[in-house]
Amino acid sequence: MSDVVLYDYWRSSASYRLRIALNLAGIDYRAVTVDLVKGAQREPDHLARNPQGLVPVLEIDGLRLTQSLAILDYLDHTRNLNLLPQTAAERAAVQALAHSIAVDVHPVCNLSVARHATVLSDGKGDMPGDWMRHFIRPGLLAFEALLGRFDQAPYSVGASPGLADICLIPQMYNARRWQVDLSEMPRILSVEAACADHPAFAAAHPQSHAPG
Repeated sequence: MSDVVLYDYWRSSASYRLRIALNLAGIDYRAVTVDLVKGAQREPDHLARNPQGLVPVLEIDGLRLTQSLAILDYLDHTRNLNLLPQTAAERAAVQALAHSIAVDVHPVCNLSVARHATVLSDGKGDMPGDWMRHFIRPGLLAFEALLGRFDQAPYSVGASPGLADICLIPQMYNARRWQVDLSEMPRILSVEAACADHPAFAAAHPQSHAPG
């Protein structure tokens, strides 16, 4: 049995990122589901792992790590994934691209945030769908514009998958789930197609980890 354990939820964007990275690194891991819909993230055993009550949590190398971007950085440094360019200027540009989704779009489209917005709206309109589309489409349009600074050959910033792709693809899953209009995004759709053909991304897809 693998001594690497990933506490995740199949539809969690942050967990999806780590599944991709672990696959890219060729790391065998044991997945333990924390059912966010049933509130398992608030149970004492999970709060002991992560006081924030969030997923993912990764146990690896004798460590217990939280926060997907921090864990990706750890894997990048310890498994030589080359998720970011080497020069400081290029590295900052690619981090900004990835963070435009992971830091700006993902948090407001978190399940708990969307649920709270639905409660506050008293169920008006198509909630939480209206909420999701309101934030996801502008965020992806901005990502599309930022991609214009890079060469998609065929991934976001070159010939191999990197941090930007790892952050983009889970958000594309959410976009399709919530029927976001993806017109005017040819660069993103091209990157999505390239990632869909990569075994590490295909194996990490939520449908491969859905219960039942």
